Amino acid sequence: MDRGGGVTDLWPWLGLVGLGAFHGLNPAMGWLFSVALGLQHKSRARVLWSLLPIAFGHAVSIAVVVALFASVRRVVDVDALRWTAAAILVAFGLYRLTARHKPRATGMQVGFADLAVWSFLMATGHGAGLMLVPVLLRLPMRDVHAAHMRWDSLVVTADAIGTFLAVAVHTFAMLAVAGALAVVVYEWVGLAFLRRGWINLDLLWAIALFAAGALLLVPAIHV
Repeated sequence: MDRGGGVTDLWPWLGLVGLGAFHGLNPAMGWLFSVALGLQHKSRARVLWSLLPIAFGHAVSIAVVVALFASVRRVVDVDALRWTAAAILVAFGLYRLTARHKPRATGMQVGFADLAVWSFLMATGHGAGLMLVPVLLRLPMRDVHAAHMRWDSLVVTADAIGTFLAVAVHTFAMLAVAGALAVVVYEWVGLAFLRRGWINLDLLWAIALFAAGALLLVPAIHV
């Protein structure tokens, strides 16, 4: 493989890291909840502990989308999959832009399962897994498909490993950024800054969904 090909193969994984970092940056994905729990219990350990079920719920939501994508990709033409994914992304982005989303009130006495379910629903509701589809389409699958007819079990194993790695890389980046933000805000910044200024990351995420779907159509149009 030439040097340029190696760089090309690396970009999808960098994309997974970047999307994970963006999810971690978004307070709606959990770090703000972790800080609130830490302040309530006056415990940094509580901040860090709460991030684990939040990351777990997020990973499960992402894994569902990635696993479905890996299964469908084996039997559906890539161009057809690209157009379908683009349509879903654009439609979901428009939905997020036009709909009113208000978080439900919830008690702060929560356990691991409560946080994991909450995180799963938040990630799913935000369409977090959908944003990985453009990146997943660029992950190399040529060697796996070449062996499909004779080594079906090997294909399934390779797909499973690829799914696990994609989810793990994305979740680790999300957890690292969310954890760093939660600790910084809890230890030094406090929540007062939210009253002075706020970036509407939920709106930015909706625009990103729409833009990802639109950009996904570009290679399909020029094929």
